[in-house]
This record gives sequence, C-alpha cells and structure tokens, in this order.
Amino acid sequence: MTTQEENRELQTPRDLTALARALEVFDDFVDAEVGDTLLQRARNLERETGLRQLYLKFEGGNPTGTQKDRVAFSMVRDAVRRGYEAITVATCGNFGAALGYAARIAKVRAIAFVPESFSTRRISEMEATGTHVMRVPGSYEDAVMMSRERAAIHEWYDANPGSENADLQLEAYAGIAYEIFDELRDAPAAVAVPVSNGTTLAGIHRGFVRLDRRGKVSRIPRMIGASTYRKNPIVRSFVNNLPVCTDLDPADAKETGINEPLVNWHAFDGQCALDAIRSSAGWAGDASDKAMLTHARLLREREGLDVLPASTSALAVLLKGHAQNPLPPDRYVVVLTGRRG
Repeated sequence: MTTQEENRELQTPRDLTALARALEVFDDFVDAEVGDTLLQRARNLERETGLRQLYLKFEGGNPTGTQKDRVAFSMVRDAVRRGYEAITVATCGNFGAALGYAARIAKVRAIAFVPESFSTRRISEMEATGTHVMRVPGSYEDAVMMSRERAAIHEWYDANPGSENADLQLEAYAGIAYEIFDELRDAPAAVAVPVSNGTTLAGIHRGFVRLDRRGKVSRIPRMIGASTYRKNPIVRSFVNNLPVCTDLDPADAKETGINEPLVNWHAFDGQCALDAIRSSAGWAGDASDKAMLTHARLLREREGLDVLPASTSALAVLLKGHAQNPLPPDRYVVVLTGRRG
C-alpha cells in the first residue's frame, strides 16, 4: 500500500465526503465531454473506393482531439480516488496533452516526459494546462522508463502503458466498442485501428468480446492494426508470422513529423493487440508517410474531417486490403484521431 493510500485510510468522514463530491463533479464533466464521439458514414469515400458502408469513428470530438482523453480521464480519476497528488506519463504529445487537461480539472499535478528528439507541437498545450514537461534523452521507451522510475521515487501515479494501472486503459478504450454498438446495433465486419503500443486496438477488441459474451452482438469484428512503414513491432510481428510480439532494433525506430505518434521499437500492449488481431481473423499492415498524407487530404476534401495524418494509417491499410482482395458488402469502421496544434 502506498503512502497516499495509507493516508486515505486515515481520512475523516468529512474528508471522504469531500472526495466523493469531487469525484462526482469530475464524473459529470467526463459524462458530458468525453466519449460519445461521431460515427460518420463516409459515403463519398465509398463511391471512390467501392467499399460499402464505411464508417469513420472520429475521436476528434474529445476535449483535446484524440482517444487519449478516454484514458487520461480514467487515469486521473483513479489517481484522485487513491489519494495521489501527482500523475506522470511519457508521451510523444497526444497523451501528455490529454493528461494535462484532465489533471488540471481534477487539480492534480501532471508531469510529462517527452523525448528530446520528438517534434510534437503539443508541448505548449501541455504547459498551458500547468503540466511540467521534461525533455529527456533517448527514445520514447526510455522516457517511459524514466517516468516510471520517478513515479516510484516520488510516489506519483504511473499512467504509463505497461504499468500496474494499465488495465484501466483497456477498459477506457472498450468504451469505443460500446459506442459503435450503440450506433450500429451490432458489431461491424471489421474495425481498423492505428497502433503504436496497441492499447487502443486491444481495448476495442475487449469491448466487443464482452458484448459477444452478453449476447449483444452477432459476431466479433475482425481487428485490423495499422502503423508506420516497418517501424512498429505489432505490425512487423504479424507480417512476419512471429508467435509473439517481438521488439524491433531501436536503431530502426526513426520518427518523422508524420509518423511520430506510431513509432515504437517496443509495444507495451503489443501482445494483447497481436492476439486480438489473430483471434478475430484480422490483419495488420503498414502505411508510408506519403500514403497517410494522401488519406488525410482525402478525408478533409471528401468527408470534411481534419485528422491527424498518422491516424489515417488504419484507413490506408483497410482500403489497400480491399483493393487487393475485395471485401464483401458489410459495415466497416475506421478509428480516426483529430488534428490539434
């Protein structure tokens, strides 16, 4: 038990009442602002590609424009409930912005570790929420390790992937599956998701598995994982038919201004994502920077959505698969992230 949790055991009824009220206010904000994002049918893209019933799950409607808000608010709520006064995460931009925003609302201190080599434009956004940004040497994975170490030393809440609190992240992303079901009244044939650590894809799959166990859906959708060309271990492990999600050579994990949110040499929830892809008879594939920029432009011009180019890797891989082996008429969903900064 941590010091924060020990202190909470000693709280008076008045303290616990104040905590309950604070959580109630926080939950009211989450209910009003986080999730229930747009599921838009892409009829113009359908006509161009021949893929019928293509739906876009646009996470840009969340407070900071990405699905990371779902996890950030879940993590911050858990930190408040357990008596933590500070929360930390390593980030390439989006998660840090989301965590800082949620932490400000909850009046919790946020510390974000950002690799020096990353060119994210969201640092100023983090700082505007009062987040303490620490630029650190090395890769994203190195930043995760530094954040974890500081969390243990200073008794901060660890919101990093792969931490003891990681299961809450999968639960948060399961909400995307529930929202898709609420709109379609069944599971689609497939859900395409951009992958970095693999948490979003694994969480969505978990949500559909639970719906299936409850008899709410007629099937579990095929999960499609997509990432940057040859720089993600989930995709590489699938393409190479490896039994487990295998790390890449760190020297090969080079970021650009386009693919930065997707690059990993180690995927913290990679095995969960890989298992979800295989158990659902899905697939995984790569998209180049050029392809991602092309699809981002298409979405802006044809469907009126301004998306983060990296998130279009999922659309690119789905449409490439359809071009190579036409998919049957059905319903297909692509998860997209909004562009900020």
